[in-house]
Amino acid sequence: MANIFFTADLHFGHKNILLFENRCRCDKETLETRPFKDVSEMDNYIIQRWNSTVDKTDTVFIAGDLSFYDKEKTTNVVQRLKGTKILIKGNHDTKSNQWYRDVGIKEVSGYPIIVNEWFAIQHEPPTFYNEHCPYFYIYGHVHNCEMYQTYTKRSCCVCVERHDYTPVLFDDIKSMIAKA
Repeated sequence: MANIFFTADLHFGHKNILLFENRCRCDKETLETRPFKDVSEMDNYIIQRWNSTVDKTDTVFIAGDLSFYDKEKTTNVVQRLKGTKILIKGNHDTKSNQWYRDVGIKEVSGYPIIVNEWFAIQHEPPTFYNEHCPYFYIYGHVHNCEMYQTYTKRSCCVCVERHDYTPVLFDDIKSMIAKA
């Protein structure tokens, strides 16, 4: 049986993400949330973690910020990733929807996607929600920012830094909701 996964903020080929994420400060300590010596090591680790979890029949929703590479290199990376890929564009996904389809993404959306009538997948966290809001939000964008919890009763942040660079299984998100 095929599974559904979620991830965000892969940032393939983005050299500066190594600098940005390794400057995070937390209680006067510097956290290394992208502890890679270079982009190649980061890319290969993310691909390895993805492929150790995702099967070729699975579907992965990417909640934004896929790649900083050109078309040829992005195609190479996407072809190395198992499963069917669906992209909800993030602030760094500036190419046309067709460009992303050309590199191997099956579906592309510039807007949030609703899955199973209740789960809203988008790049940025919701700006407002309360107990009466009809959706559970799955998002990225905030990387390892302490202001946002990884799981709440109404949301889940699927940034790669929070899940050891591994896509999150939909059933695991549902289990978290059942325990909340």
